Amino acid sequence: MAQKESNDVRAGNKLYKTDKFTEAEIAYRKGLEKNPKSFEANYNLGNALFKQKKYADALEQYKNSVALQPANKIKLAAALHNTGNALLTEQKIEESISAYKNALKANPKDDETRYNLAYAQSMLKKQQQDKDKDKDKDKNKEQDKKDQEQKQQPQQPQMSKENAQQILDALMQDEKNTMEKAKKQAAKNKKSAEKDW
Repeated sequence: MAQKESNDVRAGNKLYKTDKFTEAEIAYRKGLEKNPKSFEANYNLGNALFKQKKYADALEQYKNSVALQPANKIKLAAALHNTGNALLTEQKIEESISAYKNALKANPKDDETRYNLAYAQSMLKKQQQDKDKDKDKDKNKEQDKKDQEQKQQPQQPQMSKENAQQILDALMQDEKNTMEKAKKQAAKNKKSAEKDW
């Protein structure tokens, strides 16, 4: 039974290496039918699915392979590392950080996992900062709205037609008076000018 399953896994590996991920997926699935507890078939199927951008399905296979708890810590670390990658692409940042940390426990020398962990942590930090900024923006919007409401003063009562006419009449009268004064002044200036002649 295990021999037949490993033949399918090997066939899948050859297809995977030539970027034939869909065909590799089929071969790995055949291997899993023969031996559902095969770490290699679960793990490699996860890789083939990941390459096809089927991240949720890949994640499921990685979780299956981790659950099989392989004795080989390097294999376990690889499965956890890829679990972290799949979680990260699904925007499950906190879960991916946990997966990377577990991968590093299994294989502390893995620099790629260490890098991915740091990257995921920086993404989480940025996400939290963005949330804080959004909260601040919302608070500012509310404050601006309150400020705007306070700034809006009641409108001045509109002037009645009678009131406007009275003011206009007063201005016209004022202008007439000014004109008359100017004429009288001009007349005086003429008379005084005549006397000098």
